[in-house]
Amino acid sequence: MNMMKLSGMWDQAKGKIKEIWADLTDQDLDKVKDDTEKLITLIQEKTGETKEEIKKSIKEISDSLMNK
Repeated sequence: MNMMKLSGMWDQAKGKIKEIWADLTDQDLDKVKDDTEKLITLIQEKTGETKEEIKKSIKEISDSLMNK
């Protein structure tokens, strides 16, 4: 997943991320805005999901935003 693609559409991406991982706050997401690994680590810490699961979901978000 290319975080640069998400950065250009961060507001939309942030909304979709919060739909999937409701435990994340705007403040949490603003801290990791431009760093994919930090985002994955944050989600993993909050949810216990594996990195592979998280990466797959983030890629789906990225792909859906890029196809709009």
